[in-house]
Amino acid sequence: MPIPAYPPKPRPGDRIGVVSPSSGLPGQFPLPYELGLDRLAKDFGLVPVEYPATRKMGSTPQERADDLHAAFADPTVKAVMASIGGDDQITVLPLLDRELIRAHPKPFFGFSDNTNLLAYLWNTGIVGYHGASVMCELGRPGAMDPLTAESLRAALFTCGPYELRPAERFRDVDGDWADPARLAVEPETRAGDGWTLHGPERVVEGPSWGGNLEILSWLLMADREIQADLSAYDGCVLLLETSEEMPAAEEVFRILRNMGERDLLRRFPALLMARPKTWSFARPHGPEEAARYAHEQRAAVLRALAAYAPDTMAVFDVDFGHTDPQLVIPYGGTVRVDGPARRISVTY
Repeated sequence: MPIPAYPPKPRPGDRIGVVSPSSGLPGQFPLPYELGLDRLAKDFGLVPVEYPATRKMGSTPQERADDLHAAFADPTVKAVMASIGGDDQITVLPLLDRELIRAHPKPFFGFSDNTNLLAYLWNTGIVGYHGASVMCELGRPGAMDPLTAESLRAALFTCGPYELRPAERFRDVDGDWADPARLAVEPETRAGDGWTLHGPERVVEGPSWGGNLEILSWLLMADREIQADLSAYDGCVLLLETSEEMPAAEEVFRILRNMGERDLLRRFPALLMARPKTWSFARPHGPEEAARYAHEQRAAVLRALAAYAPDTMAVFDVDFGHTDPQLVIPYGGTVRVDGPARRISVTY
């Protein structure tokens, strides 16, 4: 299939559609959502446009599909951003009008459950953007992380190469979205250890594909938005990240094993594995438990690669996905991984 094409970029002053294709959490937690909207307007100069289901908890898949159609079809809306993720966006995909969206290509920003839409856009021939949601990145307590803000600004408004760099400090622990006092306080961070490279050191450049590992597993089970001809993924850079549900290392291995058994995993000469989320309200890990979880996940990934994709170069702890700061990765856009130089660049 043809390589996805970059849609036209917005400019400061343009309108940006804000949608909730997964969960209507803006209605339940308005504080970080409205903070994110305010930053979109004041820091990025964009005019947010909401839709009927954006703040509606329990909206139907059809209502969410209607909002997406309205956002893409409106010629005055120049980009679309998800408010947050969720867990049932897969039910929206069959209701989408692919020809309508193909006829009105726009940059779409989101991650986590929005992997569904990013994969859909990839198959529609449109580059999307893995990263940035209104409630999480733009609604961050204290202020947006400078690394996140710089990456998002470049992804929104510029075209061309952008070099990623590892975060010197990162945050893993979340605050209470219902507590207004927490939103005003800069969250605690801890020192990062940079990226870790495994496997053959070489230079790989190609379009990206992947996203949240749990969501990819659901797409594979439902056989939805997965190309029948797996050669479509040959030479692509695989992006993988795990969510705050923190899947067990054995589950991570099993998903990758199934991708291997499907003859999919070996198609990717390079893998960017995001820094894993190691804390949640359900499992508030301390530093030792968090380090153990991250170590076990990395071991599971390496075990799967050794069995099914031994020639794949992997870079671990890249700052995208469920982490803060969060780098925006073009989904279907060009990613260059220079193993010998320990450099990663993307084309926005």
